[in-house]
Amino acid sequence: MSTRAIRGAIQIDEDSKTAIRSGVVELLQEVMRANSLLTSDVISVILTATPDLKSDFPAAAAREIGFGSVPLLCAAEIDVAGALPRVIRVMLHCETQKTADQISHIYLKGAQALRRDLAQ
Repeated sequence: MSTRAIRGAIQIDEDSKTAIRSGVVELLQEVMRANSLLTSDVISVILTATPDLKSDFPAAAAREIGFGSVPLLCAAEIDVAGALPRVIRVMLHCETQKTADQISHIYLKGAQALRRDLAQ
């Protein structure tokens, strides 16, 4: 087993508790599915949100879908002029048999523009 970091992001439509939670669930479920992970494989998760997302903590949604025993951290993304709005990013640390080249980094919806080389 190796320790790997998996990146991802999703752009959501609005700043609401429902939209934030739905976006986090969609993003984390896709990261887990694409990399054949179980929550027991996850070491920790860092979630960031752009400064225009203030209605909820992204980690709250993660806890609701089974990440309750995983160390979670929320942070604010740097407020850079012209940056893509309403984006939730994730860096998930896990144990896996996959090599670094086999890891799938997940960029969904408008966040595909952040990493066109990696977007799903």
